[in-house]
Amino acid sequence: MKKDFLAISDWTREELEEIFALAADLKNKQKSGEPHHLLSGKTLGMIFEKSSTRTRVSFEVGMFQLGGSALFLSSGNTQLGRGEPIKDTARVLSRYVDGIMIRTFAQQNIDDMAQWAGVPVINGLSDLLHPCQIMADLLTVIENRPSFTDLTYCWIGDGNNMANSWINAARVFGFELRLATPKGYQPDPIILERAMADGARIFLTDDPFEAADKAHVLNTDVWASMGQEEEQKKREKAFQNFQINREILQVADPDCIVLHCLPAHRGEEITDEVIEGPRSKVFDEAENRLHVQKAIMVTLMR
Repeated sequence: MKKDFLAISDWTREELEEIFALAADLKNKQKSGEPHHLLSGKTLGMIFEKSSTRTRVSFEVGMFQLGGSALFLSSGNTQLGRGEPIKDTARVLSRYVDGIMIRTFAQQNIDDMAQWAGVPVINGLSDLLHPCQIMADLLTVIENRPSFTDLTYCWIGDGNNMANSWINAARVFGFELRLATPKGYQPDPIILERAMADGARIFLTDDPFEAADKAHVLNTDVWASMGQEEEQKKREKAFQNFQINREILQVADPDCIVLHCLPAHRGEEITDEVIEGPRSKVFDEAENRLHVQKAIMVTLMR
């Protein structure tokens, strides 16, 4: 039976740790120049309803390195953009390709694609969740700390798809997660309620300094995500104190790691000093999208 990668909470801790181990192995092979054509002859269909840099390049390059190929499908240039039902597109693509990655607005679009597709479906991003990014983030932490589950994680900013996916990760792995969001911008209540019901150690506050106190991992994202541009001015006012800066680093663990999924609005949610500073692992994190997604594709498509 096929398996999809739609949300971190759909997978067990053991399964996800196997993906991390495979990602590390594939990264070593890529760095040493050792061929690893584990998906030779396979094809990934990539559906984009949102613009992309890291998602498109990392999946496309990843399939090439694995010996397969990837097809870029913009919704504006396919029948999806003209109103074809997702269930029809899913069933047709499943007869052409070996896997589907979709980057879209509504999580329901991804869920419908997975329901009707006969091949594995990967969530490349929705307004609700961004599981591939969290996997890359955690791989980055694993590379820098002996035990990633014994750390305290801090999220500062919007209760967006990244915050929701961090909640799912805390639910699966059991680490402590603190989220500092302005009032009115909290994470999805259903995702939070499910995690708390499972005993997740999650703490919400509207004080970034309280969340960052002695935290080992600091993470943030833009104040206005794609599709929220008209709220930019309103959000700038609400989020003005929710910035990862020198002062926040001073209350965090001295050896903390700073992450950002990019693109960054330097001077808003994070300062240039921090993103270019010694605590930043932002560009290692961006690279790890490639390696962890290769591991996900191999796990699903081989």
